[in-house]
Amino acid sequence: MSAPRFTTRPEIRGTFGVVSSTHWLASQVAMGVLERGGNAFDAAVAGGFMLQIVEPHLNGPGGEVPILLWNEKDPRIQSLCGQGTAPQLATPAYFRRLGLDMVPGVGLLPATVPGAFGAWMTMLRDHGTWELADVLRPAIDYARHGFPLVPRIVQAIYAVQDLFRQEWKSSAEVWLPAGKVPHPDRLMRTPAIADTYARIAAEANNRGSDRRARINAALDIWYRGFVAKAIDKAYRQPVRDCTGECNAGLLRREDMADWRATYEEPATLDFGRFTVAKCGPWSQGPVFLQQLAMARHLQLAGLAADSPVFVHRIAEAAKLAFADRLAWYGDPLYNDVPLAALLSDDYALSRAALITEQASRELRPGSPAGRAPAMPDLDAARRALAQADTRFGVGEPTFAQLPPVGEWLERELFVGDTCHIDVIDKDGNMVAATPSGGWLSSSPAVPGLGFSLTTRLQMTWLDDGVAGQLRPGARPCTTLSPGMALRDGQPYMAFGTPGGDQQDQWTVAFFLRHALCGMNLQEAIDSPSWHIDHFPGSFWPRTTTLNRITVESRMPQATLDALRTAGHDLAVGAPWSEGRISVCTREPAGGGANLLRAGANPRGMQSYAVGR
Repeated sequence: MSAPRFTTRPEIRGTFGVVSSTHWLASQVAMGVLERGGNAFDAAVAGGFMLQIVEPHLNGPGGEVPILLWNEKDPRIQSLCGQGTAPQLATPAYFRRLGLDMVPGVGLLPATVPGAFGAWMTMLRDHGTWELADVLRPAIDYARHGFPLVPRIVQAIYAVQDLFRQEWKSSAEVWLPAGKVPHPDRLMRTPAIADTYARIAAEANNRGSDRRARINAALDIWYRGFVAKAIDKAYRQPVRDCTGECNAGLLRREDMADWRATYEEPATLDFGRFTVAKCGPWSQGPVFLQQLAMARHLQLAGLAADSPVFVHRIAEAAKLAFADRLAWYGDPLYNDVPLAALLSDDYALSRAALITEQASRELRPGSPAGRAPAMPDLDAARRALAQADTRFGVGEPTFAQLPPVGEWLERELFVGDTCHIDVIDKDGNMVAATPSGGWLSSSPAVPGLGFSLTTRLQMTWLDDGVAGQLRPGARPCTTLSPGMALRDGQPYMAFGTPGGDQQDQWTVAFFLRHALCGMNLQEAIDSPSWHIDHFPGSFWPRTTTLNRITVESRMPQATLDALRTAGHDLAVGAPWSEGRISVCTREPAGGGANLLRAGANPRGMQSYAVGR
């Protein structure tokens, strides 16, 4: 038996229930639901709405959420798609007429249907037990009475305060109380969001005769009622965006009315004792599975997780998988995505054979089932930047250093752009969800509603013939990627992380540290990690970087030296900068009980696992 490894926190263990999320208040809210008799689905929904309030720089009511779930009454992993679709007016020709080579990353133009509300409500209706008003109450109370500001929220507001004051007046009303940037560690109130959710709950209660009817009424109110009407009105008014011009949006009430959250079979891959599930190729989830498929052929067993060979081989597998994402991934309802071929063992073996002892400097998409890859115009990013106004940010949330540093910002902070929550209850029900989008700096707050909308359409391409091309009614290929795994055929793990293109890199390293190296959950989270940049970024302006690997400085010096020798363009990051993973597991403990475990990321000092 190996000696115990150092961890920043204990691995949480219990039998009643566990929660792990990217904010302590969301974890506590979800655990409180379990304590009061709710199941994992009730808890995840309440925690998800709480994340919208306390991490508004990383997600919001107008965002999206992909969800993986396991219901003991219907024992199978299901994918619930809360990724909204492109408006019917959004076509490549429309953007070309504006003189654009890419969909902008900031403003009204990149909006898709906001799918988070629909997905959370669908899961609550079909799998939960609580009333709509009860799961919304914690979020409403904190929005109305105040929540603590983590410094990162203030940095986000500080970065775009001039944009809010000069152009996005509706955002200034929400995020600049009394016309000033709020101070870190003080309470912030967002009463307009509280009023929006309270109105939905009240109207739904009046229209519905039972729990299911009330939730259906809430869905109707959001996608066809006053919420959709307010969005339609706001998106017809031009506002300044990162093109440097004022543009109206394309999202309309009809787009909202026609959308539904949908259940799908997840993509899966067997790896030793485990069967790992991810959302389909409208997400980047299969990138995780492709890396695992290659890992089966990379002789990783017995290697230390911080050894140069381990890091190099996984990094090189990531390069190949992300090249395939670029060439092949898209909404399978609109594209013939060769997913079975991409995940086949023969294909994985052929891709793994390309990995040598030297770092690759080429972007190398493969040819699954003998098909030739189609690639977008990667020079479009250069042209987009040449004509852009980047003063107020780019596609991802923008952050600025707060002055004076000594007074307001005394510690290193982790950069993220998304949230995550996992829940397992005493009956073994499981949820993994990665909410994102609608962050406060993405687009103007919708007047009367108090929140911004997602800008996920920036993840499409305008090029003809590519899998990720913008198509009206299609889902953009999002980076959001919750994970779930069986072990020995039994439900075992719910996990995920924020991080955009890094999500299915950090979690791959975490999973292998746990599955191959025998680390417990917290050890696998705390261990030094890394990510590669070897593809065009998913967020505007989608610039391409090749052969860059960023490694935490806690990695052994011998590993850093060996990676440089192997030809990697090595960037040494801060010691606690790579990853924001949350995870929960369950395993039979005899007598009909489950042993539940959970871990959470210490980086950034706000993620917590709770349970008993």
